[in-house]
Amino acid sequence: MQKVIQMSNRSYSSVAKNEVVIISAARIPIGSFLGTLSPLSATKLGAVAIEGVVERAGIPKEEIKEVYMGNVCQAAVGQAPARQATLFAGLPKSTICTTVNKICASGMKAIILGAQTLQLGDQEVVLAGGMESMSNVPYYLKRGQTPYGGVNLLDGVVFDGLTDVYNKFHMGVCAENTAKKMGINRQQQDEFAISSYKRSEEAYKKNIYASELIAVNVPQKRGQPDLVFSADEEYKRVNFDKFSRLATVFQKENGTVTAGNASTLNDGAAALILTTSDGAKRLNAKPLARIVDFQDGACDPIDFPIAPAVAVPKLLEKTGVKKDDVALWEINEAFSVVVLANQQLLDIDPAKVNVHGGAVSLGHPIGMSGARIVVHLVHALKPGQKGVASICNGGGGASSIMIEKL
Repeated sequence: MQKVIQMSNRSYSSVAKNEVVIISAARIPIGSFLGTLSPLSATKLGAVAIEGVVERAGIPKEEIKEVYMGNVCQAAVGQAPARQATLFAGLPKSTICTTVNKICASGMKAIILGAQTLQLGDQEVVLAGGMESMSNVPYYLKRGQTPYGGVNLLDGVVFDGLTDVYNKFHMGVCAENTAKKMGINRQQQDEFAISSYKRSEEAYKKNIYASELIAVNVPQKRGQPDLVFSADEEYKRVNFDKFSRLATVFQKENGTVTAGNASTLNDGAAALILTTSDGAKRLNAKPLARIVDFQDGACDPIDFPIAPAVAVPKLLEKTGVKKDDVALWEINEAFSVVVLANQQLLDIDPAKVNVHGGAVSLGHPIGMSGARIVVHLVHALKPGQKGVASICNGGGGASSIMIEKL
């Protein structure tokens, strides 16, 4: 029944929302920068994730009526990236597609938009996720007459993905600012980063990631068979002996952020299939988890690393869930200082945060990461447990989402 509320001489319509459940969630392994996945475009990576997650759901491709895919660095990707990934995956040409760019939160925002579409009853089955090939982002050359004395090329990854346009400096400078404000030193960040690598390694030893991974066939030189890429490659590329000796990157004097305790540039894609509770019954699909709620937040652009601490309290208030009742937290490791700062501000138990490693060790394909951490919660939680994923994004924003394992 529809209820109309009168407020300040304006009418607001309040309609009971449909419950949204996740019936499939998967990702491809993350590739290192200019590594194994670099022959494939972001949209081809997205297509592998889409096709794989549909196959795991065990439903016809025709059931998916709408797709939202996050993608940040879109130069030279081609027109309508989400549409490309959808059609390359073999979904019908009638499928509605939207590309989402909320910087690092793109993949999570795609899930939120998909959930809202289902809550309102506009669709019954939606696919959402994110994709990025940072290896294939081009350099930029300004249009116009070539000036005497040469021209400068701009790195598209840095320009469109990693630069604070308001202060005209790299995201890493924002991370240094947060470290200084919060009193988080280099040693703490290095220790966190080493822990991230060790947690990822341990997760692989215990086969934790197996349930969420989709292998990718990577074309090789003519005449050679495809290479089957089945495991993340970044977490193995570390030398702990050199960790404490790495130079700081963004602040030479008294700096704290290094290549070791920050996330890397990467390639990857993740996808989830969302439907309503009624839709899952009709499809005879077993729900893996339900989306409890979601919440964005925003702050000063320079403080973007602590934006999750703006979004998460609002999410907990909306849901009425106490932070102690959250079994697992996924806070994206754009930089080690991001997680350390948000743990401190939110006063949450570090033993529950990123228990199987995170972006520092696994990698951070920026359009994918928001979806990846939700995919991981779906598989890592135990039945009845609730988990929260949150990710900051350049410009001073963050998205957060709570799910419950069914």
